[in-house]
Amino acid sequence: MTSDQLSFDRSHLWHPYTSLSKPLPVYPVASASGATITLADGWELTDGMASWWCAVHGYNVPELNAALQEQTLKMSHVMFGGFTHEPAVELGRRLVDITPAGLNKIFLADSGSVSVEVAMKMAVQYQHAKGGRQRSKFLTFRGGYHGDTTGPMSVCDPDTGMHGLFSGFIPTHHFVGRPPGGFSAPVDAAYVAELEEVFSACAAKCAAFICEPVVQGAGGMHFYNPAYLRIVNDLCTKHGLLLIFDEIATGFGRTGVMFAAEHAGFTPDIMCLGKALTGGYMTLAATLCTDEVADVIGQSEARVLMHGPTFMGNPLACAVAVASIDLLLASPWQKRVSTLSENLSLHLRPAARMGAVKDVRVLGGIGVVETHEPVDVAKAQAFYVARGVWIRPFGTRIYLMPPYIVSAEETRKLCRVILEELESRSQDAPTAAPGS
Repeated sequence: MTSDQLSFDRSHLWHPYTSLSKPLPVYPVASASGATITLADGWELTDGMASWWCAVHGYNVPELNAALQEQTLKMSHVMFGGFTHEPAVELGRRLVDITPAGLNKIFLADSGSVSVEVAMKMAVQYQHAKGGRQRSKFLTFRGGYHGDTTGPMSVCDPDTGMHGLFSGFIPTHHFVGRPPGGFSAPVDAAYVAELEEVFSACAAKCAAFICEPVVQGAGGMHFYNPAYLRIVNDLCTKHGLLLIFDEIATGFGRTGVMFAAEHAGFTPDIMCLGKALTGGYMTLAATLCTDEVADVIGQSEARVLMHGPTFMGNPLACAVAVASIDLLLASPWQKRVSTLSENLSLHLRPAARMGAVKDVRVLGGIGVVETHEPVDVAKAQAFYVARGVWIRPFGTRIYLMPPYIVSAEETRKLCRVILEELESRSQDAPTAAPGS
C-alpha cells in the first residue's frame, strides 16, 4: 500500500471499535497463507486470532479457493426469494447432519449478528402463535455478547458490555448473573437458586433464554460448567421459554467438540452459527431450529417468518461453506484442537506466576490470560507485531484462538511473545522513590 492509501484509510475508513479522530494504528496486509499473515513490507506475522475466530483452516486454502472459483463461473448471486440452488441445499444437508439432532429447519442469514436477530424474531413469533403475545422479552446471562445490531445488542451485558451508549435506544430485557467460572468447577447451589428466582420473576414475560454455551466470548472469554445449561434448559421447559444457543464463536470445533451444545448433552430449540461456517472466506450465518418451532411459526398470524436479507443464501458463500465443512470433517480436527489445547496450556502456564496476571485458562482451541489492569491495545499490538505475531487483546483479556492448522512451534511463539509483553510491563513500571 502507498502512503497516500494509508493516509486515506486513516482519514476516511472506520475500523472496528475505533475513532476516526484518534484511530488505532492499522497494519497493511499484502497476503496470507496457512497461519501466516504477510504485511505490505514483507514482515510476517503468526496469526493468533484466526481473523476473529473464523479462519479455522488458515488462509489461502486450495480447497476453498477452488470452491469459490468453480461457483463464480456459474453464478455469484441470485435472490433466494422464489429461487433455490445447489450450494444452499447441500449446505443445508450438511448442517442438519452435523448439528445436534432435531435442528432440521435452517434460515441462511448474512452475518452472525443477523442470525441472532432472526433467532429472536423466531422466538417472539413462536410465542405469539402459542397465545403468548405478552412474551416479548428475553432472559440471558450477564457477561454475554451476541452482536452489534439492535436485537443482539439488547441481550449483551447492559453494564460491562460495549453498548451502554445505546441504553435509551435498545429494548430492555432480563438478566441473571453469569454462571460461576470454571468448566469443571462444581455446580454452585446458591447460583442455581438465583436462576430459579429470576425465572420465577421474569419468565412469564419472556419468549426465550439466549446464551453462548460454555464460553462467553467477546464479553470476557468466560468459561463455565455445562451443567448450568442443563439447569437452564429444565427451567425453560418448566416456564414455557425457548432456549437459544449462540454458537457463532463456539461452533465448528473450537471448544473441542463440534458444537458446544454437545458438552451439555441436549439440543436447544434454536441455534445460531457463523464465523467459521465458511472457513473465514465469506460472510454467512445460519439460524437453525427444531421442527416444532418452525411448525408453530407456520401457524402464527403472519404464517411466515418475517425476515429476508438481500444476500440470504448467497451461492458463493454457501459453496465455500460446503467446502469448508467437508474439509473440516475430512481433517483430524479433534486431534488438532486437542494438541492446540495441550500446547496452549503448557506455554501459557508460566503467566499465572506473574503479578500482572489474574487468571490463565484454556478450553479447546482457546487460551486466555486475564490481567488485573486493562491492556493498552495500541502499545501491546506494536510489541506483538515487532516480534512477528498477531494478537488483539481487549479489556483485561489477552487471548489466542488461532487456526487449527497452527503448528506446535507457531503456538509456542504466540505464547512466548505474550509472556514477553507481560514481563516488559513489570520492567516499565515505575519504581517507588526511597522512603516513599
